[in-house]
Amino acid sequence: MAAGRLPPGALTLRQFLRRQQVLQLYRRILRALRDVPAEADRRYLQEWAREEFRRNKDATEEDAIRMMITQGNMQLQELQRTLKLAKS
Repeated sequence: MAAGRLPPGALTLRQFLRRQQVLQLYRRILRALRDVPAEADRRYLQEWAREEFRRNKDATEEDAIRMMITQGNMQLQELQRTLKLAKS
């Protein structure tokens, strides 16, 4: 393999970093869902999050992925605010 050439199927640095962002968001969402007090609600939300990530796993357009990450972060922040209010 020539220097600077990636094997077929290898991620570019930008793709690798974006993938790390997605995985980090996924883990943060699942961790936040642990604080949902009702078991049925927690399971429903966990399944919803898993399905959303599964549904979008084949997305390749950079702008769409960036938008989904931003949307996911906003939803996570809203969930965290809601859980914080519920505890107080």
